Amino acid sequence: MTLSANQLSELNNRLHPIIGAIFEVHKQLGIGLEEPIYNESLCLELTSQGIPNDSERSLACYYKDQKLAKTYRMDIVCYDDIILELKSVDQLISAHREQLFNYMRLTKMPIGVLINFNASKVIPEKYFYNHSTNEITRFY
Repeated sequence: MTLSANQLSELNNRLHPIIGAIFEVHKQLGIGLEEPIYNESLCLELTSQGIPNDSERSLACYYKDQKLAKTYRMDIVCYDDIILELKSVDQLISAHREQLFNYMRLTKMPIGVLINFNASKVIPEKYFYNHSTNEITRFY
């Protein structure tokens, strides 16, 4: 699925202040810290910019329609429909992307952003989830 120019523009407009907050946290803290430090700092930055956010939001899990006691915890959710998955690793791998994609599919949230703060230059990976086709597309 290819996103239209209007769809890309709308998604990027919604994400622009969030991406700015990500860059600000990276600029202030640099690399080499553990993920919880980046998480708390990013939540503070988002809040200071008036962006609604929820850290460590629980996600219910099911097995054969039976709700499990164990839950997933998404790093940060903004505006109730944008998932921010934070990492502080040497290099992102496919398992990190699959984790974000699972969250997007389970919640049906349309936007996911994968961020590795342990890089000299932060390059957020932005993804769009179309729940009607179950496709996830990276966009720029």
